Amino acid sequence: QVVFALNQTLLQQEGLRAGSFQIPYTTEDLIKHYNCGDLSSIILNHDTSQVPNFINATLAAHERITAQEIDSYFRQELIYKRNQRMGRRVKDLLEEYPDKSLFFAFGAGHFVGNNTVIDVLRREGYEVEHTPAGQAI
Repeated sequence: QVVFALNQTLLQQEGLRAGSFQIPYTTEDLIKHYNCGDLSSIILNHDTSQVPNFINATLAAHERITAQEIDSYFRQELIYKRNQRMGRRVKDLLEEYPDKSLFFAFGAGHFVGNNTVIDVLRREGYEVEHTPAGQAI
């Protein structure tokens, strides 16, 4: 699986460099939608931008299975479990310092798709609001 993932990553990078493969959204798109509070609209069917996508139509059946296994592993271990830990840490700090104002900053990928840090906090009963760029906190 490691060799497969490395080969697919290299193929994608070569495709980007050659112009035959394009990322479905730009950094500017991410910034604009982050500021507007609607990152999910730019990524649509992508669960998260942090997980490499190895699944494509050119793969043989056995390679597609390997790609799906790797995708599932990355999503679970690198995104969902990490967001869960981060959300728990935020919750613990909020409970430890109830009379303090706290500010938390996360990368944009932690706010996109399913099982985000925000989802974790909402499940714990917290109300989470988006603060647009330029708005005073």
